[in-house]
Amino acid sequence: MASEKYSIKDLERLSGIKAHTLRIWEKRYGIIQPGRTDTNIRYYGNEELKKILNISLLNQHGYKISTISEMTLEELSEKAADVALFGKKETTDENLLLSLIEMDEILFNNTFSALVLKAGFEDTIIRHIFPFFHRIGIMWQAGTINPAQEHFMSNLIRNKIIMATETLNRPAGKNAVTALLFLPEGELHEIGLLFYNYGLRARGFRTVYLGQSVPKDSLPRVFSICSPDIIITGMTNPIVSQDFLTFASQLCTTSPDLKIYFTGPIPAAIRHQLPNNACTTEDLLTLMRFSHKTA
Repeated sequence: MASEKYSIKDLERLSGIKAHTLRIWEKRYGIIQPGRTDTNIRYYGNEELKKILNISLLNQHGYKISTISEMTLEELSEKAADVALFGKKETTDENLLLSLIEMDEILFNNTFSALVLKAGFEDTIIRHIFPFFHRIGIMWQAGTINPAQEHFMSNLIRNKIIMATETLNRPAGKNAVTALLFLPEGELHEIGLLFYNYGLRARGFRTVYLGQSVPKDSLPRVFSICSPDIIITGMTNPIVSQDFLTFASQLCTTSPDLKIYFTGPIPAAIRHQLPNNACTTEDLLTLMRFSHKTA
Protein backbone atom coordinates (compact mmCIF):
# COMPACT_ATOMS: atom_id res chain seq x y z
CA MET A 1 0.00 0.00 0.00
CA ALA A 2 1.12 3.56 -0.59
CA SER A 3 0.80 4.51 3.06
CA GLU A 4 0.99 2.65 6.36
CA LYS A 5 -0.94 5.18 8.43
CA TYR A 6 -4.62 5.94 7.91
CA SER A 7 -6.97 8.24 9.75
CA ILE A 8 -10.49 7.07 10.57
CA LYS A 9 -11.68 9.29 7.72
CA ASP A 10 -9.39 7.34 5.39
CA LEU A 11 -11.02 4.11 6.58
CA GLU A 12 -14.44 5.64 5.93
CA ARG A 13 -13.49 6.66 2.39
CA LEU A 14 -11.97 3.30 1.49
CA SER A 15 -14.55 1.03 3.13
CA GLY A 16 -17.78 3.04 2.80
CA ILE A 17 -18.44 2.64 6.53
CA LYS A 18 -19.12 5.94 8.32
CA ALA A 19 -16.44 7.08 10.75
CA HIS A 20 -19.10 7.37 13.48
CA THR A 21 -20.04 3.72 12.94
CA LEU A 22 -16.40 2.64 13.00
CA ARG A 23 -15.88 4.41 16.32
CA ILE A 24 -18.92 2.64 17.80
CA TRP A 25 -17.72 -0.74 16.54
CA GLU A 26 -14.23 -0.06 17.85
CA LYS A 27 -15.52 0.86 21.30
CA ARG A 28 -18.22 -1.82 21.56
CA TYR A 29 -16.57 -4.77 19.84
CA GLY A 30 -12.87 -3.90 19.75
CA ILE A 31 -12.69 -4.89 16.08
CA ILE A 32 -9.75 -2.57 15.35
CA GLN A 33 -7.07 -1.11 17.56
CA PRO A 34 -5.56 2.26 16.59
CA GLY A 35 -1.94 3.15 17.08
CA ARG A 36 -0.78 6.56 18.25
CA THR A 37 1.85 8.90 16.94
CA ASP A 38 4.41 10.62 19.14
CA THR A 39 1.97 13.52 19.39
CA ASN A 40 -0.83 11.16 20.48
CA ILE A 41 -2.77 11.27 17.17
CA ARG A 42 -4.71 8.08 16.43
CA TYR A 43 -3.94 6.17 13.23
CA TYR A 44 -4.63 2.77 11.70
CA GLY A 45 -2.22 0.52 9.82
CA ASN A 46 -2.53 -1.74 6.78
CA GLU A 47 -3.79 -4.70 8.79
CA GLU A 48 -6.60 -2.63 10.30
CA LEU A 49 -7.52 -1.37 6.82
CA LYS A 50 -7.66 -4.90 5.39
CA LYS A 51 -9.76 -6.04 8.33
CA ILE A 52 -12.25 -3.19 7.91
CA LEU A 53 -12.54 -3.86 4.16
CA ASN A 54 -13.31 -7.50 4.86
CA ILE A 55 -15.82 -6.52 7.54
CA SER A 56 -17.46 -4.12 5.09
CA LEU A 57 -17.88 -6.89 2.51
CA LEU A 58 -19.51 -9.21 5.03
CA ASN A 59 -21.70 -6.50 6.53
CA GLN A 60 -23.00 -5.51 3.09
CA HIS A 61 -24.02 -9.12 2.51
CA GLY A 62 -26.08 -9.54 5.65
CA TYR A 63 -23.59 -10.52 8.32
CA LYS A 64 -24.27 -8.78 11.64
CA ILE A 65 -21.38 -6.94 13.24
CA SER A 66 -21.92 -8.90 16.46
CA THR A 67 -21.31 -12.12 14.50
CA ILE A 68 -18.35 -10.69 12.60
CA SER A 69 -16.70 -9.50 15.81
CA GLU A 70 -16.51 -13.10 17.09
CA MET A 71 -14.62 -14.34 14.01
CA THR A 72 -10.90 -14.94 14.04
CA LEU A 73 -8.81 -13.11 11.44
CA GLU A 74 -8.56 -16.35 9.45
CA GLU A 75 -12.32 -16.90 9.53
CA LEU A 76 -12.92 -13.28 8.56
CA SER A 77 -10.63 -13.57 5.53
CA GLU A 78 -12.18 -16.86 4.42
CA LYS A 79 -15.75 -15.55 4.70
CA ALA A 80 -14.84 -12.33 2.87
CA ALA A 81 -13.22 -14.32 0.04
CA ASP A 82 -16.37 -16.44 -0.28
CA VAL A 83 -18.59 -13.35 -0.39
CA ALA A 84 -16.36 -11.63 -2.94
CA LEU A 85 -16.49 -14.74 -5.11
CA PHE A 86 -20.17 -15.66 -4.80
CA GLY A 87 -21.80 -12.48 -3.52
CA LYS A 88 -23.60 -11.66 -6.81
CA LYS A 89 -26.18 -13.85 -8.45
CA GLU A 90 -25.43 -12.94 -12.08
CA THR A 91 -23.57 -15.81 -13.72
CA THR A 92 -21.45 -13.48 -15.83
CA ASP A 93 -20.18 -11.59 -12.79
CA GLU A 94 -19.42 -14.85 -11.00
CA ASN A 95 -17.51 -16.09 -14.04
CA LEU A 96 -15.50 -12.89 -14.25
CA LEU A 97 -14.52 -13.35 -10.61
CA LEU A 98 -13.71 -17.02 -11.16
CA SER A 99 -11.52 -16.16 -14.14
CA LEU A 100 -9.69 -13.66 -11.93
CA ILE A 101 -9.26 -15.91 -8.90
CA GLU A 102 -8.20 -18.94 -10.96
CA MET A 103 -6.41 -16.87 -13.64
CA ASP A 104 -8.46 -18.69 -16.27
CA GLU A 105 -8.08 -16.89 -19.61
CA ILE A 106 -10.42 -19.23 -21.49
CA LEU A 107 -13.23 -18.66 -19.00
CA PHE A 108 -12.68 -14.92 -19.20
CA ASN A 109 -12.71 -14.90 -23.00
CA ASN A 110 -15.91 -16.94 -23.14
CA THR A 111 -17.61 -14.73 -20.55
CA PHE A 112 -16.50 -11.51 -22.20
CA SER A 113 -17.60 -12.69 -25.64
CA ALA A 114 -21.04 -13.64 -24.31
CA LEU A 115 -21.44 -10.19 -22.76
CA VAL A 116 -20.43 -8.42 -25.97
CA LEU A 117 -22.89 -10.51 -28.01
CA LYS A 118 -25.66 -9.60 -25.60
CA ALA A 119 -24.94 -5.94 -24.80
CA GLY A 120 -22.33 -4.71 -27.28
CA PHE A 121 -18.72 -3.79 -26.62
CA GLU A 122 -19.19 -0.37 -25.02
CA ASP A 123 -22.00 -1.40 -22.66
CA THR A 124 -19.97 -4.45 -21.63
CA ILE A 125 -17.06 -2.23 -20.61
CA ILE A 126 -19.23 0.40 -18.90
CA ARG A 127 -21.78 -1.85 -17.17
CA HIS A 128 -19.64 -4.86 -16.33
CA ILE A 129 -15.90 -4.31 -16.64
CA PHE A 130 -15.57 -0.90 -14.94
CA PRO A 131 -17.70 -2.00 -11.91
CA PHE A 132 -15.73 -5.24 -11.87
CA PHE A 133 -12.45 -3.33 -11.63
CA HIS A 134 -13.86 -1.34 -8.71
CA ARG A 135 -14.57 -4.64 -7.00
CA ILE A 136 -11.07 -5.87 -7.82
CA GLY A 137 -9.65 -2.79 -6.11
CA ILE A 138 -11.58 -3.55 -2.94
CA MET A 139 -10.52 -7.21 -3.04
CA TRP A 140 -6.88 -6.23 -3.55
CA GLN A 141 -6.99 -3.82 -0.63
CA ALA A 142 -8.66 -6.47 1.49
CA GLY A 143 -5.94 -8.97 0.66
CA THR A 144 -8.30 -11.45 -1.05
CA ILE A 145 -6.35 -11.22 -4.34
CA ASN A 146 -2.74 -10.33 -5.03
CA PRO A 147 -1.17 -7.85 -7.48
CA ALA A 148 -0.28 -10.61 -9.96
CA GLN A 149 -3.96 -11.52 -10.35
CA GLU A 150 -4.89 -7.88 -10.84
CA HIS A 151 -2.19 -7.51 -13.51
CA PHE A 152 -3.43 -10.68 -15.23
CA MET A 153 -6.96 -9.31 -15.52
CA SER A 154 -5.85 -5.79 -16.47
CA ASN A 155 -3.81 -7.10 -19.37
CA LEU A 156 -6.70 -9.22 -20.64
CA ILE A 157 -9.00 -6.19 -20.67
CA ARG A 158 -6.30 -3.97 -22.13
CA ASN A 159 -5.84 -6.37 -25.04
CA LYS A 160 -9.60 -6.53 -25.68
CA ILE A 161 -9.85 -2.75 -25.96
CA ILE A 162 -6.80 -2.45 -28.22
CA MET A 163 -8.15 -5.19 -30.51
CA ALA A 164 -11.57 -3.53 -30.66
CA THR A 165 -9.95 -0.18 -31.49
CA GLU A 166 -7.94 -1.73 -34.32
CA THR A 167 -11.08 -3.21 -35.90
CA LEU A 168 -12.53 0.29 -36.33
CA ASN A 169 -9.86 1.06 -38.96
CA ARG A 170 -11.68 4.15 -40.22
CA PRO A 171 -9.78 7.29 -41.24
CA ALA A 172 -11.16 10.42 -39.61
CA GLY A 173 -12.70 13.07 -41.87
CA LYS A 174 -10.90 16.30 -42.77
CA ASN A 175 -12.97 18.29 -40.29
CA ALA A 176 -12.74 15.72 -37.50
CA VAL A 177 -12.10 16.91 -33.95
CA THR A 178 -8.61 15.89 -32.78
CA ALA A 179 -8.35 14.44 -29.29
CA LEU A 180 -4.97 13.97 -27.60
CA LEU A 181 -4.89 11.30 -24.88
CA PHE A 182 -2.07 10.73 -22.40
CA LEU A 183 -1.28 9.89 -18.79
CA PRO A 184 1.20 12.04 -16.82
CA GLU A 185 4.50 10.80 -15.48
CA GLY A 186 4.11 7.96 -13.00
CA GLU A 187 0.60 7.02 -14.18
CA LEU A 188 0.41 3.48 -15.58
CA HIS A 189 -3.29 2.56 -15.28
CA GLU A 190 -4.48 3.12 -18.83
CA ILE A 191 -7.61 0.94 -19.10
CA GLY A 192 -9.93 3.93 -18.88
CA LEU A 193 -7.86 6.01 -21.29
CA LEU A 194 -7.79 3.17 -23.82
CA PHE A 195 -11.57 2.88 -23.64
CA TYR A 196 -12.07 6.61 -24.23
CA ASN A 197 -9.70 6.37 -27.18
CA TYR A 198 -11.88 3.59 -28.60
CA GLY A 199 -15.12 5.48 -27.94
CA LEU A 200 -13.92 8.69 -29.56
CA ARG A 201 -12.57 6.91 -32.64
CA ALA A 202 -15.86 5.05 -33.01
CA ARG A 203 -17.57 8.45 -33.16
CA GLY A 204 -15.39 9.86 -35.90
CA PHE A 205 -12.82 11.73 -33.79
CA ARG A 206 -9.19 11.75 -34.81
CA THR A 207 -7.27 10.53 -31.77
CA VAL A 208 -3.59 10.81 -30.94
CA TYR A 209 -2.88 8.27 -28.20
CA LEU A 210 0.36 8.78 -26.25
CA GLY A 211 -0.32 6.26 -23.48
CA GLN A 212 1.26 5.93 -20.06
CA SER A 213 3.67 8.11 -18.09
CA VAL A 214 4.35 10.87 -20.65
CA PRO A 215 7.05 13.36 -19.54
CA LYS A 216 5.47 16.79 -19.21
CA ASP A 217 8.43 18.49 -20.91
CA SER A 218 7.58 16.67 -24.14
CA LEU A 219 3.97 17.88 -24.28
CA PRO A 220 4.44 21.39 -25.78
CA ARG A 221 6.21 19.86 -28.79
CA VAL A 222 3.40 17.31 -29.21
CA PHE A 223 0.77 20.05 -28.98
CA SER A 224 2.48 22.01 -31.76
CA ILE A 225 2.71 18.95 -34.01
CA CYS A 226 -0.85 17.59 -33.77
CA SER A 227 -2.79 20.75 -32.76
CA PRO A 228 -5.40 18.97 -30.59
CA ASP A 229 -8.89 20.35 -30.13
CA ILE A 230 -9.38 18.59 -26.79
CA ILE A 231 -7.04 16.88 -24.32
CA ILE A 232 -7.85 13.85 -22.18
CA THR A 233 -5.71 12.84 -19.23
CA GLY A 234 -6.11 11.77 -15.61
CA MET A 235 -4.70 10.33 -12.43
CA THR A 236 -5.68 7.07 -10.77
CA ASN A 237 -2.86 6.68 -8.25
CA PRO A 238 -3.48 7.90 -4.68
CA ILE A 239 -2.80 11.63 -4.87
CA VAL A 240 -2.51 14.67 -2.68
CA SER A 241 -5.10 17.32 -3.53
CA GLN A 242 -2.48 20.03 -4.02
CA ASP A 243 -0.46 17.82 -6.38
CA PHE A 244 -3.52 17.28 -8.56
CA LEU A 245 -4.39 20.96 -8.52
CA THR A 246 -0.86 21.89 -9.55
CA PHE A 247 -0.90 19.38 -12.41
CA ALA A 248 -4.34 20.47 -13.62
CA SER A 249 -3.59 24.18 -13.36
CA GLN A 250 -0.30 23.92 -15.25
CA LEU A 251 -1.88 21.90 -18.06
CA CYS A 252 -4.93 24.14 -18.34
CA THR A 253 -2.77 27.27 -18.35
CA THR A 254 -0.56 25.82 -21.08
CA SER A 255 -3.64 25.29 -23.30
CA PRO A 256 -6.19 27.88 -22.13
CA ASP A 257 -8.30 27.68 -25.31
CA LEU A 258 -8.80 23.90 -25.14
CA LYS A 259 -11.13 21.81 -23.03
CA ILE A 260 -9.10 19.43 -20.93
CA TYR A 261 -10.86 16.36 -19.56
CA PHE A 262 -9.51 14.84 -16.35
CA THR A 263 -10.57 11.22 -15.87
CA GLY A 264 -10.36 9.24 -12.66
CA PRO A 265 -10.85 10.52 -9.11
CA ILE A 266 -10.70 14.28 -8.58
CA PRO A 267 -10.26 15.30 -4.92
CA ALA A 268 -13.54 16.87 -3.80
CA ALA A 269 -11.75 19.56 -1.82
CA ILE A 270 -10.25 21.19 -4.92
CA ARG A 271 -12.98 20.73 -7.55
CA HIS A 272 -14.10 24.35 -7.21
CA GLN A 273 -10.51 25.54 -7.68
CA LEU A 274 -10.02 23.94 -11.10
CA PRO A 275 -9.59 26.29 -14.10
CA ASN A 276 -12.62 27.05 -16.26
CA ASN A 277 -11.40 24.86 -19.12
CA ALA A 278 -11.03 21.79 -16.87
CA CYS A 279 -13.69 19.11 -17.37
CA THR A 280 -14.47 15.82 -15.61
CA THR A 281 -15.10 12.21 -16.60
CA GLU A 282 -18.83 12.94 -16.53
CA ASP A 283 -18.30 15.74 -19.07
CA LEU A 284 -16.32 13.38 -21.29
CA LEU A 285 -19.05 10.73 -21.19
CA THR A 286 -21.58 13.43 -22.09
CA LEU A 287 -19.42 14.46 -25.05
CA MET A 288 -19.28 10.86 -26.25
CA ARG A 289 -22.98 10.33 -25.68
CA PHE A 290 -24.02 13.25 -27.86
CA SER A 291 -21.33 12.90 -30.51
CA HIS A 292 -22.21 11.17 -33.77
CA LYS A 293 -21.32 7.49 -33.65
CA THR A 294 -20.32 6.12 -37.01
CA ALA A 295 -21.94 2.94 -38.25
